[in-house]
Amino acid sequence: MEKDDKLKLARIIAAVVLLIAAYVIERHSCLPLWQLLLIYLVPYLVAGYDVLLESAEHIGHGEVFDEDFLMGVATLGALAIGFLPGAENQFPEAVFVMIFFQVGELFEGLAEGRSRKSISQLMDLRPDVAHVLRQGQELTVDPAQVQVGETVVVKPGEKVPMDGMVIEGRSSLDTVALTGESVPRSVHEHEQVISGCVNLSGLLKVKVTKSFGESTASKILDLVENASESKSRSESFISRFARVYTPIVVVLALLVAIVPSLITGDWVTWVYRGLVFLVVSCPCALVISVPLTFFSGIGGASRRGILEKGSNYLEALARVGIVVFDKTGTLTKGTFEVTAVHPDKISETQLLHLAAHVERYSNHPIAISLRNAYPGEADGCTVTHVQEIAGRGVTAMVNGKHVSVGNEKMMASLGITLHECSECAHHVGTVIHVAIESHYAGHIVISDRVKDDSAQAIDLLKRAGVKRTVMLTGDYDNVAAAVAGQLGLDEYHAQLLPADKVAKVEELMNEREGSDRLAMVGDGINDAPVLARADVGIAMGALGSDAAIEAADVVLMDDKPSKIALGIKIAKKTLRIARENVYFSIGVKVAILVLAALGLAGMALAVFGDVGVMVLAVLNATRALRS
Repeated sequence: MEKDDKLKLARIIAAVVLLIAAYVIERHSCLPLWQLLLIYLVPYLVAGYDVLLESAEHIGHGEVFDEDFLMGVATLGALAIGFLPGAENQFPEAVFVMIFFQVGELFEGLAEGRSRKSISQLMDLRPDVAHVLRQGQELTVDPAQVQVGETVVVKPGEKVPMDGMVIEGRSSLDTVALTGESVPRSVHEHEQVISGCVNLSGLLKVKVTKSFGESTASKILDLVENASESKSRSESFISRFARVYTPIVVVLALLVAIVPSLITGDWVTWVYRGLVFLVVSCPCALVISVPLTFFSGIGGASRRGILEKGSNYLEALARVGIVVFDKTGTLTKGTFEVTAVHPDKISETQLLHLAAHVERYSNHPIAISLRNAYPGEADGCTVTHVQEIAGRGVTAMVNGKHVSVGNEKMMASLGITLHECSECAHHVGTVIHVAIESHYAGHIVISDRVKDDSAQAIDLLKRAGVKRTVMLTGDYDNVAAAVAGQLGLDEYHAQLLPADKVAKVEELMNEREGSDRLAMVGDGINDAPVLARADVGIAMGALGSDAAIEAADVVLMDDKPSKIALGIKIAKKTLRIARENVYFSIGVKVAILVLAALGLAGMALAVFGDVGVMVLAVLNATRALRS
């Protein structure tokens, strides 16, 4: 419990004790009314002085109609009603209303504190120090002072301070705070590590590849901290509703108090009913519980490695009817391997040699697989005039000869007609063609492996209510068909450039039904435009590019596509809880408002209609934390 909550609890207990003492004094004495008022004012002010001060402050800033104003007017009115001719004093009820209102505020604070604590514990990723090697010495410094390219030492039990590559050592990393996965990840030399992981065993030396501000841990913290800035339509509606609703109920309460009093002359009865009307009409249950529900939903998703940049995206995720996937690195591992080499007039080694050298400066997974297949890529061969042609391939001068490495489009641009390869029938993968001085030299088949949980992800999405699953890829049709068939996708579209993917997503968005939303899932730089165009962009965060993560609305920290269905499930649960709170709050209030106007509801029931409903709604909202 926070310090402020402890203070509020102490005030509530003190006010209850003082209220009991005041009630006993009233029952065993014959004090005049004004003296009883002074006695009851003590517990009243102990419980509610801050409510009155905040109401006065808000009025000073032009924000008149809020829950503090309503509670202040209602309780002060209850204190004053006893001075009307023929009326009984309502001092105990006025104090009780203020105490119970503070009980509700306490519950709200505890619930919100629980939500924040849950997220803060999860997001306690950023390390306080980093051990950097400088001039042969190990220095302990603030991570913000470490530069890209420097080497940091990560000892067992410490957090990885910055993103980088292991240059020495082996260990296991606890990634639960980032990904929600409890199984440690093994790392060794030449592997990438991300900040926020906890080193469990061996000592690691890591070469820093990203500055502290650009590290994974820092970006996650920014995402979560700024999530509340993007409000959902439900939250925005509640805020607008409260601004319109509150002045209306104040006017209605005045009408209930004044109009019948002028007609009947019974001011005591109708003023009291107006005050009851005012208490129960307070919209704090809606104003508090709905944003808290979305905040809890974002926290619950974060604990499972699903980061949402705002509650509006959480709401959109709950309405997803079409999920579109990139293939490489999203549904497949993105770890390509050369599975077949078919030279034409040159040897297999020569064909690999040429392809590896042309692709030597590229970081594309296919280029890496070609270099891995030809270990002698770093020999003394001269490579110049390297040019990448978007959507086709790469050309270069290798030892004075013009070599082109790419797809069918590149070969067609060179005037080369390709023939069907009977030997490739049993090799499903990406075919890379090689030409020397515009003469065909052969082709290489490179295959990617489907992620272990991709098929499960498609099945879970269909169970979650997703109507269409689509794959968009720049790969060849036969490769796309094989992956789509293996995973059970509804449809696929192959050989697409980044602009083609955007056009296809726009076409699919035009085919949506009703309020359905389209989610796009990707991981690469070329996915950034289409992620930004979709209703919900979902990026693979752990291995995904910075551009994709920046463009996306939701980030999956462990790169598992099966987490998408879990994210949709959490979003739907959060939306359902928010609706429950809205319907419950409005339903109870309308019922009690009618009873109050008819004189069938007293102040006690009015308090339940306000504070009691708020407490129940807040407690219900915290269910969204449990994913």
